[in-house]
Amino acid sequence: MPAYAQSLIRDTEIEETLRNYTNPILRAANLQSTSVDLYLVNDPSLNAFVTRGQNIFVHTGLILEAKTPNQLKGVLAHETGHIAAGHIVRSVQSNKSAYGAMLIAAGLGIAAILAGEGGAGAAILAGSQQFAMIDVLAHSRINEASADQAAAKYLEITGQSPKGLVEFFEKFRYQELLSNGRRYPYFRGHPLSSDRIDKLREIIRESPYKDVPDTDKEIQALIMAHAKLIGFIDAPQTVFSKYPETDTSKPARYARAVAHYRAANLNIALKEINILLEQEPDNPYFYELKGQMLYESGKGAQAIAPFREAVRLKPTAPLLEIALGQVLIEKDTPESVDEAIIILKSALQKEATNGFAWYQLSQGYDRKKQPSLARYAIAEQAFATGDYQRARSFALRSQEGLAQYKAQWRRASDIIVIADTQMAKRKNRR
Repeated sequence: MPAYAQSLIRDTEIEETLRNYTNPILRAANLQSTSVDLYLVNDPSLNAFVTRGQNIFVHTGLILEAKTPNQLKGVLAHETGHIAAGHIVRSVQSNKSAYGAMLIAAGLGIAAILAGEGGAGAAILAGSQQFAMIDVLAHSRINEASADQAAAKYLEITGQSPKGLVEFFEKFRYQELLSNGRRYPYFRGHPLSSDRIDKLREIIRESPYKDVPDTDKEIQALIMAHAKLIGFIDAPQTVFSKYPETDTSKPARYARAVAHYRAANLNIALKEINILLEQEPDNPYFYELKGQMLYESGKGAQAIAPFREAVRLKPTAPLLEIALGQVLIEKDTPESVDEAIIILKSALQKEATNGFAWYQLSQGYDRKKQPSLARYAIAEQAFATGDYQRARSFALRSQEGLAQYKAQWRRASDIIVIADTQMAKRKNRR
């Protein structure tokens, strides 16, 4: 089966933008927003898909191709329609081939794969956490029509225009004339047809919200997401061509700041981000980027202040807390390590399966000369990433120095029991 290596992006700002677009749609579909996970795939191709376990994957190429928030909302609403209708589960059940088995494995293993790296800021995790992405089982035309109708209904319930989805499809209408191998991945998995577009147009004509525009805030968020992605993904010279020095807008400065930082022009990068901070002093993501620039340029002590300000402005964002915790641990004073442990625990209350946060916490405990708690944190990291053998080993070792009444001792017991069960299942499958 065709497979290729891809990496994931963790970025609070872009994740928040997608969440703001998606959560109202999920509620309209009677789905719990906390039960549906959104993931960014660092891939320039135009694609989005869902897997078992209520996971929505969106390629960076699709985000950059969406010219309006409404177009992106239309695609997200369509994918929500597939989840709400259970199309993935039914497709897998009807396909008993090895291809179907691969899809099941991808769906079941996704959380473990993603838990291995929290990352700070907008770092593109190229080469850090890679996974094999198979061509997703193509939906039937009946399922596609069903998801289209569901998407239009969800957007209407939320008082939004369904125009974006048909605009997106019309832009790529020529895809139906191409051979399957030449189509964008999205249209290989979501077959497009003139009949489908015509039916969508009929639905839109009847919508009382067909002319409702995107809000200025939504438009600005997408523009800034485009600038940030381009800054991190494209070659710096390409970024400078797209956003020349004569362009003094916020998105242009944002993209150039990232590109200069990636090109090792730290002073110029800091100049751009400092101008943005003067214009928008309450933007946590500008502080986050400044902290990342300084930290990854070997100036960890200077990175603490901007990361601390980012957390102050956005205390609900675990990735920002993890970034601050990491630089505080590397400062390696008793006070900074104590603060880091508190901050990392706060992050893990919000994102309990973040393996990178557990690793940083283990480093903090190690510096505090608390080896049993450090081993416990490593057990949690290994458990989050699906390495049950390692999780079991470190959980057992952690219990040697923990009192039985401690919550960590009881959790270590749970890890041992679950790890034994999972390893037995794997052995039986083999």
